[in-house]
Amino acid sequence: MSATTLAPEDPDRLGFDPARLARLGRLLDAYVAEGRLPGWQLLVARHDRLAYAGRGGHRDVEAGLPVEDDTIFRIYSMTKPLTSVAVMSLVEEGRLELADPVARYLPAFAQPRVYRGGPSTAPFTVPATEPIRVWHLLTHTAGLSYGFHDHHPVDVMYQRAGFAWGSPRDVDAQGAAARFAALPLLFEPGTSWTYSVATDVLGALVEVVSGQTLDRFLAERVTGPLGMVDTAFAVPAEHQGRVAALYSPGPGGRIARVASAQVPTEPPTFLSGGGGLLGTAADYLRFCEAIRLGGALEGTRLLAPRTVELMGANHLPGGADLESFGERLYAESPFTGTGFGLGFAVLLDPAQAKSFGSPGELSWGGAASTAFWVDRALGISVVFCTQLLPSNTLPVRSQLRTLVYQALLEP
Repeated sequence: MSATTLAPEDPDRLGFDPARLARLGRLLDAYVAEGRLPGWQLLVARHDRLAYAGRGGHRDVEAGLPVEDDTIFRIYSMTKPLTSVAVMSLVEEGRLELADPVARYLPAFAQPRVYRGGPSTAPFTVPATEPIRVWHLLTHTAGLSYGFHDHHPVDVMYQRAGFAWGSPRDVDAQGAAARFAALPLLFEPGTSWTYSVATDVLGALVEVVSGQTLDRFLAERVTGPLGMVDTAFAVPAEHQGRVAALYSPGPGGRIARVASAQVPTEPPTFLSGGGGLLGTAADYLRFCEAIRLGGALEGTRLLAPRTVELMGANHLPGGADLESFGERLYAESPFTGTGFGLGFAVLLDPAQAKSFGSPGELSWGGAASTAFWVDRALGISVVFCTQLLPSNTLPVRSQLRTLVYQALLEP
């Protein structure tokens, strides 16, 4: 599957009804026409073949520039699965173990403390009884939080430390990890789930263990081998015109440009393993296909099949789903029937989740409404890209799932 040629095959041969697949474009184009979505790109693959490749709207509304096959998007938290794969490659080499205390590599985490009460300015904390381990970071069960959460005194402490949206200009991955370590945990490691900066800490961990910066390690181990030629932490000056502008809801629900969203031409100081990458939909589809095929694509192997199976298993204690085990969720809908693996959400029960997917489906999305899922049972990989912040502005992710599966007539 080429990273640049997006020519779908006859959908009938792949089990899809072409007329039903066309509903995807009509849905997304309607959002564009209403002024609620700037532009979009959607790729649907099945059994190593591209069944649908659609795009519409604009990468730059004000300039009238359309979305093209090579448009570059901020994928934000869709960075997390790539960082998680990087971590698991080190595990496969015996340089890390999932049960290793993180403090073995990042000493700032040697004495974590757990929030027990009080205001953000004077919190009451107690020593954690369990160290933060590598698997806690991969599963977001470490007790860390995010500055854009706004429900807890610890969230306010993240914001005050400069991590409301982004990070302080002078902080690199190691410095950010140290600052996170100095903040209280929301809960004892392993006792609950909260979406967090855990994958940023994993990025710092990769740097320490490998001796390379995260961008170089990802390029050598993940994006480079897969031919993800446009996926990186920066966009060279000659390709800046391909970058989609970022938008958010404005007056009347119509989109408004986020003028402050500039894309660097050189790698930033903080290489965010949790949300720093940009890339094309075609690039990300190659990553999804490698995961679907058990860790390899076109003769290039990232991970062993057994490793991918482990990553795709539900690691929440007792087989719990995120709705019952998660303390607080960041999503447009509850995660009933969905668990969490090592870097991916895992669909456990389609009926409970009210989802058309298959048990074992892997997925996640980014803050600018990007999304992907990999349905290994049905041989399907889907990548959706747009630039609309925040991700719960429109119900497009759930709608796309419905419209992809309603077009599948030969399971």
